[in-house]
Amino acid sequence: MLRFKADRRTLAYMAVTTGMFFLLWNLPTFNFWLYPVYLFLSVAVTVIAHNHNHLPIFRNSTLNSLTDYWLTVFYGFPAFAWIPTHNKNHHALNNKEGDYTITYRLTENNHLLMLLFYPTMSSYYQQKPIRDYLKQLWATDRKKFWLCAFQYVALALWIGIALFIDWKKALLFVIIPQQFGLFSVLVFNYVQHVHADEESPVNHSRNFTGFLNVMLFNNGYHTIHHDKSGTHWSKAPELHAAIADKIDPSLNERSFWWYIFRVYFLGAIFPKFRTHSLRLERMAHQQEASVQH
Repeated sequence: MLRFKADRRTLAYMAVTTGMFFLLWNLPTFNFWLYPVYLFLSVAVTVIAHNHNHLPIFRNSTLNSLTDYWLTVFYGFPAFAWIPTHNKNHHALNNKEGDYTITYRLTENNHLLMLLFYPTMSSYYQQKPIRDYLKQLWATDRKKFWLCAFQYVALALWIGIALFIDWKKALLFVIIPQQFGLFSVLVFNYVQHVHADEESPVNHSRNFTGFLNVMLFNNGYHTIHHDKSGTHWSKAPELHAAIADKIDPSLNERSFWWYIFRVYFLGAIFPKFRTHSLRLERMAHQQEASVQH
């Protein structure tokens, strides 16, 4: 049934996430040790939703549709939304003008305030392609439209029933984890593209090659993901290795957390820890060349 055996890990993550939800909900007291694990799993669900969107887990379309609903209630947004916002827009434009998720919409600077504001801004601008996609489906593929629309229904019911049963538990175990995951996946997109060069064939994305990939399905290998978006996540390390020496060294980071601490906290005080924009560098060279000619 699975396209790739590696997705046994995907299903295990989803099963553990689901089990953790019911466990935490039914515990007599709040568990401070398990909750951070559950928040991490909420982030993992967003990565799984992304991967499933690019290459569905199962060979069977019905199982894939059911998985869309399973992911939707833990992801916190209809799983189909990846299609218009990510596949049709972000991957087509890759942080160029017209990409609803561009990192330089407000500023070319890469600092903590922008990192924290980007998820809200990006979410706002992504609503238009979602609306346009649903309108298109209504006109051209009514069956697919209803499959997508009912993801909103499933999500509303999941949250609504949880709130009705116990609003405090709903906040802790449904709403906060959903929002935490959604915020995190947009942070990933920001750091993987900010100050890269969207016009370059190899320097359009930042990669994180360390332990993050073991925990989050090789999500750190972003250059190869854009170059071969239909490739299964399990193949990313070997494909990245084949092109790693062609990528600007500043875009190959080992540790995600060291990058965050170095750039957004140390960099706020010490300029040497900040990133430099390959995009602005390329534009400056182009301007210089045009003046000379």
